[in-house]
Amino acid sequence: MELAVGNNAPDFSLPTDSGENLSLSDFFDKKNVVLYFYPKDDTPGCTMEAKDFRDRINDFSSLDTAIIGVSKDSIKCHASFKAKYSLPFYLVSDENAEVLEKYGVWVEKSMFGKKYMGIERTTFLIDKKGRIAQIWKNVKVSGHADEVLEEVRRI
Repeated sequence: MELAVGNNAPDFSLPTDSGENLSLSDFFDKKNVVLYFYPKDDTPGCTMEAKDFRDRINDFSSLDTAIIGVSKDSIKCHASFKAKYSLPFYLVSDENAEVLEKYGVWVEKSMFGKKYMGIERTTFLIDKKGRIAQIWKNVKVSGHADEVLEEVRRI
């Protein structure tokens, strides 16, 4: 079943860049959550996306909104990426792709005629009640953080 606006966001508990587990439900009744799925740490598009969210962190925080980045990269890789770019939000590791599959972002991709499984760059805005308020699929990085911020202002 594909997730849609208005659905309850699937809960999860995954290790963060600091090695502690983080559950989505920890934020319910407290904060909105920008849950963004990205292919790989320290690659051009993923770095730009992370830096754009970083540069707007005060705006998101002032709107009671947390940011969580998710990829299959290891905790060690996340910690290095976070330190390198001073990222002030959680990066969680889904090495087994369980959460990626729950959110429908673990998909078959194709490059140079070769098929493989990978992460479709997708962002979910989840309200304080744990419901999906907005979904952006096949995200184009440029301007995305601003678009998400504008949507947060509406909820």
